[in-house]
Amino acid sequence: GIPMSNPLDPANARTAIENLMFTYAERIDAGDFKGLAKLFEKARIIGPKGDVQGTGSAEVEKIYQRSTQVFEDGTPMTQHVTTNLILEFAKDGRSCNVRSRFTVVQAVDGFGLQPIITGYYEDKFAYTEADGWHFTERRMKPKLAGNLTRHLKYELKDA
Repeated sequence: GIPMSNPLDPANARTAIENLMFTYAERIDAGDFKGLAKLFEKARIIGPKGDVQGTGSAEVEKIYQRSTQVFEDGTPMTQHVTTNLILEFAKDGRSCNVRSRFTVVQAVDGFGLQPIITGYYEDKFAYTEADGWHFTERRMKPKLAGNLTRHLKYELKDA
């Protein structure tokens, strides 16, 4: 492809950040928890109340292995849809806070296609020459919960 001339140009930065966010959705829906965790190599995942749940790839991979049901095809049989992205760049253009919404739909045998959870992501990204744009933090704030019995291995509290 055409090389990105300046990764700090807001349009180029937005594309890179969106690609990271959408890669997260792609990898979780593929059941690729190792690939998903790589996105958080220099980042942490925090819960709705700000509690740190995992930092770095190894810890993040364990979170998903521990919490996400996987079916015969090796996937969670979900589709994560990320929308309503609002980006706020720092003055120097080298970091960005992003607010967005997620909707997860699922269908498995005996469980017709339906939304199972919606909520908010509050993400932080940074740019360095060595790593390019990358996640530094993802905070997940569930809002509306449906039937999660075929997705999570635990009961969601306080959704």
